[in-house]
Amino acid sequence: MTSAKLAAHEYLDQRGIPYRVLSFPPTTEKGAASVARALGFRESQMVKTLVFETGQGERVLVMVAADKSAISGSLKRAIGSRDIRLAAPAAVKETTGYEIGSVPPFHWQPAGFRSFLDAALLEEETLGVGAGVWGNEIVLTPADLVRASGATVVNLTRPAP
Repeated sequence: MTSAKLAAHEYLDQRGIPYRVLSFPPTTEKGAASVARALGFRESQMVKTLVFETGQGERVLVMVAADKSAISGSLKRAIGSRDIRLAAPAAVKETTGYEIGSVPPFHWQPAGFRSFLDAALLEEETLGVGAGVWGNEIVLTPADLVRASGATVVNLTRPAP
């Protein structure tokens, strides 16, 4: 566990976005659900940061709760492509600079990079996101996560009416 300021912390500090830093044992099993258990949160409060790739070569960030999965059709509509797939670990590292498991949802995106946040996350009081180092979690409000990530809020996990 590190007490040093990480790039994700500096990014939030520079923008005046409030957050808390929590630590969990680095021996914790990988995955947002495991982090939720280690920190005493509900899985619906821990955010999975997933990188998807389109057939046109665009990569996008998708954020959903640890206990949810994006509905394929909803995800394809949001991204605007029928040809999407989860990016390979090497592509995630190349795109974000981070290994899968603790990709922060902000600070690394170049201009024009698109991020999507599942609307169900807005119903939580606080959310936990990766800080870039396994064993570190950033806790902030949904509104502050949207502000920090520049994400488009869209329904990704609930069936359309």
